[in-house]
Amino acid sequence: MRTYGEGCPAAHALDLVGERWSLLIVRELLLGPKRFTDLRSGLHGASANVLSQRLRELESAGVVSKRRLPPPAASKVYELTEWGRELEGVIVLLLRWGARSAAIPLDAPMGADALILSMRSLFMPQSAQGFDAAFELWVGDRPFIAEVIDAQLILAPGRPEHPHAVIRTDAETLKRLTLGGRSLDVSLHAGRVTVQGDQAMAERFLGMFRLPEPAAASAGAV
Repeated sequence: MRTYGEGCPAAHALDLVGERWSLLIVRELLLGPKRFTDLRSGLHGASANVLSQRLRELESAGVVSKRRLPPPAASKVYELTEWGRELEGVIVLLLRWGARSAAIPLDAPMGADALILSMRSLFMPQSAQGFDAAFELWVGDRPFIAEVIDAQLILAPGRPEHPHAVIRTDAETLKRLTLGGRSLDVSLHAGRVTVQGDQAMAERFLGMFRLPEPAAASAGAV
């Protein structure tokens, strides 16, 4: 592992998680343990060899651990250690900071976990005043609890007991509906999303996410 060779804690932190793909592995594990194949699915450009190497480095650093699930699954999964989970705040700040770039490539692929974390980071509480609701949000074959209570968002893996609506779609369409501002009616007519239950509440919920205004150009730009 390369090192900056500095005693600065920030430099040491980058020694531990600053290699390419390392922080994105952390991002992929924030919502729960994953098998190696699941990690590869969420990290489209990472080769198996590079991903294996980064996992070994993160495990050696105490950021990630691995364990074997009990039968009948008996699969090996990777998960964040308690210390590793403290990086969630770093990921959230990076999401919010990167969302202010005028050059963000919204047409590029985005996995379900990255999208869910982006939605959690870019939720607009001011748009949820007086709106309390629960939704069962399916992204592909994965269910998520989406609840708005007192202008606060709860968005996590699982299924709510009594949702006002069940929304089923894929990650790309959900990205367009939230961060891209696409109309729900357009996606419904195209067959890219289904809504069972209160469609008006679902539409309002999907409109509670927005990319911030791009950062102003630097003062030295010509």
